[in-house]
This record gives sequence, structure tokens and C-alpha cells, in this order.
Amino acid sequence: MTTPRRSPVCVVVGVGPGNGEAFARCFAAAGHAVALLARRTELSAALAAELPDARAYACDVTTAASVESAFTRIQAEMGPVEVMIFNAGKGVWGDVESVSPADFQESWSINALGLFLTAQAVIPAMKANAGGNIVIVGATASRRGVAGTAAFAPAKAAQRALAESMARHLWPAGIHVSLIIVDGRVGGAKARGMFADKPADAFIDPNDIAKIALDLTRQARSAWSFEVEARPFNEKW
Repeated sequence: MTTPRRSPVCVVVGVGPGNGEAFARCFAAAGHAVALLARRTELSAALAAELPDARAYACDVTTAASVESAFTRIQAEMGPVEVMIFNAGKGVWGDVESVSPADFQESWSINALGLFLTAQAVIPAMKANAGGNIVIVGATASRRGVAGTAAFAPAKAAQRALAESMARHLWPAGIHVSLIIVDGRVGGAKARGMFADKPADAFIDPNDIAKIALDLTRQARSAWSFEVEARPFNEKW
């Protein structure tokens, strides 16, 4: 009797109604078993019930014990992680005079520390399997400190620096670390409602970002990409 082939496991860290949901649906459609991570599981559990091979897990990426618990369960219940999409993030807006110390610290903890902790959770299995993919969702704020991004820009800059450090360290081990720099408003229902005066083509379609992530995981090793930008064709940059 032959053992049925196990579907490759993709973990989506940070599942919400925009990018997170799009990543989950895209990778599920591509044949992955999908683990959906979020602080609360109301939305992710409902989404998991719609997908053919998916489970929802509660996880606070800023807490080492929570990350360890979630990934230990994923390993036991679904198998070793082959793809991780790091989509967790928090946009705290304000200048250096108006942002609180708590907001500054939380933004860094989610965007930078969260990547650090979740990467450490998946790297051992990827190294054991001599391959894997870690895709990080970044932002143009990582490259410039606009006045109103006194908390967000430093957090995203730290995330980008960590991603580059990871790529330089892990590529030789066969682990493809890549970063999607998102430049523009992602067009989930909430964003479109907040900016109802904007035309439809002013938003980035979350499904198109998900396709970029999937393509990154399928690149040949002879031509890996590290940083890929995604912006609407009419975005000023």
C-alpha cells in the first residue's frame, strides 16, 4: 500500500479580510494545506471551514510562548512547514510628538519581533528538508521616514533589515527568503469604504499580491528574487 502524498504546508501569519484571506485562498487553490494564524480565530476559523485542507490557530506573534505553541501544534497536526507568509503587521500613524511609546513598541513588536520569532519556528524543519520559502509582506515605509510614520516606518525598516539578513544567511541552505514591498492602498472592503472617493484602479488587489507570493515560491534557484515591489500602475512614486 502506498502512502498518500501529503500536501505541502503553508502558514499564513496574520489572517484578516484583505491580504491574509487572499494568501490563504491562493495557496489552498494551488494545492497547499494552509494554517491560518491570527490573534483571534473568529474570521480565520470561518475561512478555514471554506478551504479544502486548512486549520485556524490563535497566535500572538509578539509572544515567544504563543508562537512556539502554535507552530508545535501545526507540526504535529499538519506536518512540517514548507512555506511561511509573514503578513502580520500594524500601521500606527502619527508623528514623533503624537505617537505613544506603547504604540511605537507594539508596531516594532508585531512587524519585526513577530518575523524574528516565527522565522525561528520554521527554519529548523526547512533546513532538515533542504528547502522552503519565507515570504514577507513589507511596505515602502521601510525605505523612508515620512513625518506621519514615526512608529510604522522604523518597524518596517527593522523588518526589512531582518529579512535581508535572513536571506543572506538562509539562501545557501536552500531556503528562499523574499520580501514584497507593497506601495499603495490594499483594496479590501474596509479600505475601499474609507476611501470611497478613490477609483477602483487606485487600489492594489489583494489577490494580485497573493499571486506574486505564489510565484516567488515557484522561482528557480538559479534566479531567485529577494525584493519585489507591488503598486498600482497609477501610483505616484
